[in-house]
Amino acid sequence: MAAEAAIERSIKAMWNHHADPLSLGQLAETAFYSKFHYSRMFNEVTGTSPGRFLAAIRLFMAKRHLLETAASVSDITHRVGYNSLGTFTSRFTRSVGIAPTRYRFLARCGMPPLTLPAAQAGHGLSTVAGRLHFPADVGPVRVYVGAFSTPIMEGLPRSCDILDEFRPFRLNVPDGLWFIRAAAVMLHDDASGPQVRLPRLIGSGWAVRARGGRMYNADVQLRAATKLDLPILLALPELDGLYHRPLHAAPSGEAGVAASGRGRAPCAGDWQADPWGPAGAHRLRAVQEGSP
Repeated sequence: MAAEAAIERSIKAMWNHHADPLSLGQLAETAFYSKFHYSRMFNEVTGTSPGRFLAAIRLFMAKRHLLETAASVSDITHRVGYNSLGTFTSRFTRSVGIAPTRYRFLARCGMPPLTLPAAQAGHGLSTVAGRLHFPADVGPVRVYVGAFSTPIMEGLPRSCDILDEFRPFRLNVPDGLWFIRAAAVMLHDDASGPQVRLPRLIGSGWAVRARGGRMYNADVQLRAATKLDLPILLALPELDGLYHRPLHAAPSGEAGVAASGRGRAPCAGDWQADPWGPAGAHRLRAVQEGSP
């Protein structure tokens, strides 16, 4: 569609120039839209605003800098478009779930499993349950399903289910509006060093307005991530840092998953900063001492 192509151009500009003080007018120009029409179409196509999408890109790139370069947190703050270290640190911590220095340490040593339990059933808590639907030939994956207070998969979810077996998911949530989001991650990686990866599949169910301890159904269709999807900011062991786990067979269809230095900083205008570039989600190019 023409609208999707226009929005994709503006998202490419966000990746290429994420360190620059991009204005709404500049982004609208890349899509050849007026500011008003651009904002409306961007939200319609991506499910969020241009400003929130750009903020997610900047924090995603901060994760890559932390893992793949030796730059200080202060330097990274400016490399991803922030002027205040305090603002960057607070937003990173809120979105990723841990502070920047802690993230770097854990990602390089081995990110621990996400251990947030699902909320306990009880008076006033509603239950959101559903099945996961996969495309054919998924391969071995693990699926994280969470209830978030915003459409963006960032920060710790209010309730979380991690599927390592063939079953529906189940989330217990308090009254409120909840966005059901899922990410399927590979269970094995052959990377030689720590890096930030993209999920194998993503998916979302209907937004649920829970109240009065009721039961709600929200099946989730998983699909391959595209350039129009927000990067996942929540730190997960399979996506952040070093991760190796044996492969197992995974079913396709419904409700199942398998059990189971030194670096060069990316330039703001460098297309390699975009994980959707021709080489995919590769590491930032390493620059050894004495190399050109």
